[in-house]
Amino acid sequence: MRRILVANRGEIACRIIRAARSLGLETIAIYSAADAGALHCQMANIAVPVGAAPATQSYLNVEAVLTAGREHGADGVHPGYGFLSENTAFAQAAEAAGIRWIGPSVESIENMGDKNRAREIAAACGVPVLPGSARFMPGELEGLEDAATQVGYPLLVKAAGGGGGIGMKCVNSEDTLAATVASTQELAQKAFGDGSVYLERYVARARHIEIQVFGYGDGTAVHLFERECSVQRRFQKIVEESPAPLLSADVLSRMTSAAVALAASQRYSGAGTVEFILDADSGNFFFLEMNTRIQVEHGVTELVTGWDLVQAQIQLAAGTLTPVTQDDIRRKGAAIECRLYAENPARHFLPSPGRLQKFRLPDLAGLRVDTGVREGDTISPYYDPMVAKLITFGSDRERARQTMLTALSETHIEGIKNNVDFLGNLLRHPDFVSGDIDTGFVMREMAALIGDSAAPRPVARDAKVGDEVRG
Repeated sequence: MRRILVANRGEIACRIIRAARSLGLETIAIYSAADAGALHCQMANIAVPVGAAPATQSYLNVEAVLTAGREHGADGVHPGYGFLSENTAFAQAAEAAGIRWIGPSVESIENMGDKNRAREIAAACGVPVLPGSARFMPGELEGLEDAATQVGYPLLVKAAGGGGGIGMKCVNSEDTLAATVASTQELAQKAFGDGSVYLERYVARARHIEIQVFGYGDGTAVHLFERECSVQRRFQKIVEESPAPLLSADVLSRMTSAAVALAASQRYSGAGTVEFILDADSGNFFFLEMNTRIQVEHGVTELVTGWDLVQAQIQLAAGTLTPVTQDDIRRKGAAIECRLYAENPARHFLPSPGRLQKFRLPDLAGLRVDTGVREGDTISPYYDPMVAKLITFGSDRERARQTMLTALSETHIEGIKNNVDFLGNLLRHPDFVSGDIDTGFVMREMAALIGDSAAPRPVARDAKVGDEVRG
């Protein structure tokens, strides 16, 4: 493998390009009309246009993306996260074109991508699963009320063919069940091309804990410990960290064992994440889903383990990775990630696209910045409005938290609304400081977290944006 097609954009495309470059590999970037001249295009050896600004006409256009790879000699393709990362048709088409897929097998993607099937496989591996129903196809409502009674209220209506919290809705009683199922089926069809849904028991005080796994494709796998992802707004993650605070060693041991067993049963290949719901009251945990791709928050794990997960993905696909055993993997210190977005917390987090007139980040020991934009770039209305991921490392959680507060206070952005002050308020909240958090934390404390965002901010020092921790 000498040249990789990077089938993505923004910060994850930049991240893949850096990993490939560290291995001496060339890269092919793709870009839409909205991304001409973007940072990931300038970093790559070759940049190829693939269509108009809407993702359906560019980054999701399988033929256009593969044509870019074929015409420019790609030996492999890394899909990143989102877009085509869990698209089996794309993976199959790439392999048929002689372009090696940097990711798990199509079978693994299919098994875990179908959330209902994934639950069945997890249960067969002895992994605890929440009470749930069979799937209900679009327009199908027969037996719905009986299924809901068996699952128990409150419950979640979830898309069977998608993830990331998209379309997930909570139902507290039979009164709104049918309407919620119908609307979720419609949304799921539009978002995933699969309108089937299923019902799942809702845990009132839940924590969201995920285990990073890495499989070698031969029935063996290892874990790289856990990430705490409970700080969410409407099922969308805001802050992630490792280690998870207030998590017992016994629960962690059982979670990691379950995650590795599931990955091994699938002969899983490469990086994946097994996500669990932990009942904060009972201490019981349950399988949520498995993401068959690199995660947005992978940098948290990289900082505490010393692994380069993206580099390892590429090496495994190229046949050059030297496997390690579980005993070889150690964790030290603590890491926290904050997702910096172009959005307006005071207006229900409405996206705030526009030109980054100023974008200054501090140069701090223990700070890693993953971004795909620079000062003067434009945050497009066509894509996710992430500006950057700030990830801090410290010898313990409090040191990582204090470094993050410093980083946020010295971040200076002009031209777009953003969530910097919101993130600072969040990290200073007593519940976050103590680690006593669950997935309802943000919504319960929203008024306090939004606070006063009108105060002037200090101008920060110029950033050294990169992929390495300084110090």
